[in-house]
Amino acid sequence: MANISIELSKMKEEIEGLAKGFGLDFFPLVFEVLDFEKLNEVAAYGGFPTRYPHWSFGMEYEQLSKGYEYGLSKIYEMVINNDPCYAYLLRSNPMVDQKLVMAHVYGHSDFFKNNYWFSQTDRNMMDTTANHAAKIRKYIDRYGFDQVESFLDVCLSLNNLIDPHAVFVKDDVHSSGFESQDPKESAEERLEDFFKKQRQVLQHKPQDKALPLQKDTLAFLIAHAPLEFWQRDVLHMIRKEAYYFAPQGQTKIMNEGWASYWHAKMMTEHLLSPSEWIDYADHHSGAMATNGNQINPYKLGIELFRDIEQRWNKGQFGKAYNECNNMQEKMHWDQKLGLGRDKIFEVRKIYNDVMFVDEFFTETFCLKHKFFSFSYNAKTQAYDKSSRSFQEIKRKILFSLTNMGQPTILVKDANVGGRNELMLWHQYSGIDLKVDWAYATLENIYKVWKRPVHLHTKVEDKGKLLSFDGKERKSTQADYID
Repeated sequence: MANISIELSKMKEEIEGLAKGFGLDFFPLVFEVLDFEKLNEVAAYGGFPTRYPHWSFGMEYEQLSKGYEYGLSKIYEMVINNDPCYAYLLRSNPMVDQKLVMAHVYGHSDFFKNNYWFSQTDRNMMDTTANHAAKIRKYIDRYGFDQVESFLDVCLSLNNLIDPHAVFVKDDVHSSGFESQDPKESAEERLEDFFKKQRQVLQHKPQDKALPLQKDTLAFLIAHAPLEFWQRDVLHMIRKEAYYFAPQGQTKIMNEGWASYWHAKMMTEHLLSPSEWIDYADHHSGAMATNGNQINPYKLGIELFRDIEQRWNKGQFGKAYNECNNMQEKMHWDQKLGLGRDKIFEVRKIYNDVMFVDEFFTETFCLKHKFFSFSYNAKTQAYDKSSRSFQEIKRKILFSLTNMGQPTILVKDANVGGRNELMLWHQYSGIDLKVDWAYATLENIYKVWKRPVHLHTKVEDKGKLLSFDGKERKSTQADYID
């Protein structure tokens, strides 16, 4: 427990006891109380105050600060997946908000610790990011700030070109590390040995008819691109951090829904004093508010968990539970039955957002919560309601969640025409790439690969080959084979 007051310390003990009583299993929690400037600074660094220097963090800080000053946004909670788990509280928040945030944080920490998709993440990421920052600062001292920052720009623009499922594959480049047990080896020797092993794993033999598609483009570039040692190391660090953040993109709805479920239960059943109910209801409803243009992960997540719990309890008790209209009596049955509670803990453990929505977003749920799909109207230049079809709505939600909403780009060939040119393949799923963004990506990959780079995709339902040779962008017709 860090710099929190005696009052907050007592509240932490009470909430922690409640969380344990409800069956939550979490990392030790360390709370820090910060003013809005320091909190915005930590948030700009992704929750890690000791990260490497880069202009993008300053830009994020300015955006967060202006949002707070103009009353457009406010950070209520920030929690870091680490062991121990670090969480930050805003000093100016009233006590009712501090209670809500602390209860919410315990839900997040339980999710981080127990959800399968977080099981391979670095639980010591606070130290890891600090080590990355120290190494990058050394490279800055050796090679110059402009050169290192320019390469960081390239790496960060490519950090979504990973395979989020690769961390579950054992004994290959995706799951290996370069830490050596031999104390005689230097850090550079250990890292270079790691890169050699990567090259062996991903090495394309000339007699092979075709290079197996490589979804982890960053791993392929680390292994094969003609980079200097420090560049390979920087790209490796950016890739490692990308894999740390990936599960958060894969479980946003579940993670926020789970934390919201538990803060609502702890607040309404135990923590609120009579004078705090109105403020709590105002702030909770604000977090759950939805608009017609996007999904609110807090709202969708909490309602799905509640629906799962009620459906499993209803299945256990049957007609009497179904006919019960009194909310307090229903809550009593929920607590007594327990089957629904067991089910949501099971779901929390093994699902990600795609699986969660695919299995539990039912037509009954869709109708009950009045979901609809929307599309862009070119005439009005605005988004309009387009359908209340359950299948259409669910399809669009799942599509937005697949691969965290990012296009899937794979390495298809590293020696096109025998000229060491790189061929990438877009796994087309019905949505065209933004061509300008695609070219920008090719240009940055060229800076790493140092040879022409091509991308096979579809544009307006026609096969296209987008290319960049270091000087100009080219687009040619090409058959697209799924």
